Amino acid sequence: MPELKRLHADHAPAVLAFELANRTYFAASISDRGDDFFDQFTDRYNASLAEQEAGICAFYVLVAEDGSVLGRFNLYDLEDGTARLGYRVAERVAGRGVATATVRELFRMATATHDLRTLRAATSHDNAASQKVLAKAGFVPVGPATPADLGGKSGTWYQRDLRS
Repeated sequence: MPELKRLHADHAPAVLAFELANRTYFAASISDRGDDFFDQFTDRYNASLAEQEAGICAFYVLVAEDGSVLGRFNLYDLEDGTARLGYRVAERVAGRGVATATVRELFRMATATHDLRTLRAATSHDNAASQKVLAKAGFVPVGPATPADLGGKSGTWYQRDLRS
């Protein structure tokens, strides 16, 4: 059974393998991270861990029984009871409800561990899978997302009140 775990240093090799194995798949619906992301992976990963330690963000990985990463679920800009949600799941588990179930599980962690009341997420107009996940998880559209919000694509911001 996959387990949602808080990101730590030991996850780095599995996270890199996840990102590399799914790069083309991700680029079909969201902006590609670019070669610099992979060239500077260790520095970026360590910076993420530092942000998490500082309480700015909270990063989670969905880990399979074999230790591989099936998904990343991130809470950005934790402030005043609100955070932005970002997530991505491996192609091999896409379309099976994994993202929706894990986002719902993250709701419990967001309230219990991070004292969050509201989550926001943005997705591009051409990312139907992400729109479906957000709708199934109880997010509602709240306004347009600009290309600056979504790495060059336009889309919609969604919001979820965690108290309901």
